[in-house]
Amino acid sequence: MAVIEATEAPHNTEQVDARTLVYRTRLPVRLWHWINALSILVMMMSGATIFNAHPRLYWGTYGANFDEPWLVIGRRGQEGFLNLAGLEIPTTGFLGFTENSIRAFPPLVTIPNYYSLAEGRQWHFFFAWVLVISAALYLLYSLFSKHLSRDLALQAHERKLSHLWQDLKDHARLRFPAGDAARAYNPLQKIAYLGVIFVLIPLVVLTGLTMSPMLNAAFPWLLDIFGGRQSARSIHFLCATGFGVFIFVHLLMVVLAGPFNELRSMVTGWYRLPAGRLEDRS
Repeated sequence: MAVIEATEAPHNTEQVDARTLVYRTRLPVRLWHWINALSILVMMMSGATIFNAHPRLYWGTYGANFDEPWLVIGRRGQEGFLNLAGLEIPTTGFLGFTENSIRAFPPLVTIPNYYSLAEGRQWHFFFAWVLVISAALYLLYSLFSKHLSRDLALQAHERKLSHLWQDLKDHARLRFPAGDAARAYNPLQKIAYLGVIFVLIPLVVLTGLTMSPMLNAAFPWLLDIFGGRQSARSIHFLCATGFGVFIFVHLLMVVLAGPFNELRSMVTGWYRLPAGRLEDRS
């Protein structure tokens, strides 16, 4: 079985067979991946408990039952619904009303699995700190190890619209990189990861801080940036939705690309290259 260090690619065009292993994912990246996954999952589920206390979202400074929300998850009798900017969608059995719950989000997707705003906040705030500290350490590692510039930054040819469009079409056709090309992240992966690191995580942290009355007194400029506490809450919810979409697509790609191989890479660091040809990097 051929074993190759990912940082020492051979300068030839030999055929890559199904036995070729490369060390693709370093330990700090693997650690952050799993800590980040756990933190975001717990925050989303505890956030659902917090949302259940007032399942409406508004734009602006104020928000109360008689104000005009842009999103509502509720029920009428034994029928659940989601109202998005006036468009009402029946959600009976999923949201608003289920067999075991009359809350916006059912116990299956909340932490704790019963309604407790105080406990939901405790879970949420604890793992928010875990997320912030781990993200800060990961960013420092990425800068000093050059992981950011070497592995995540888009190369000049990858920034071309024609290249991005081709990568998008390849993914839509389930044509994944093979051979030497499978060593590195593809452009769509890079964009998604950079979006999480530099857009979603900072936004979810800053909007979370904006919703705190105590921190509003210390940092009133946060309210100006996000247009009020209710707007911050809406952006916070949208960021959580963004995380949900990212997780769904990420897991789908893992399953389609080969779950055992992908999981081995994120647990041990070793990845079996799909059959292809090694490219000459000289």
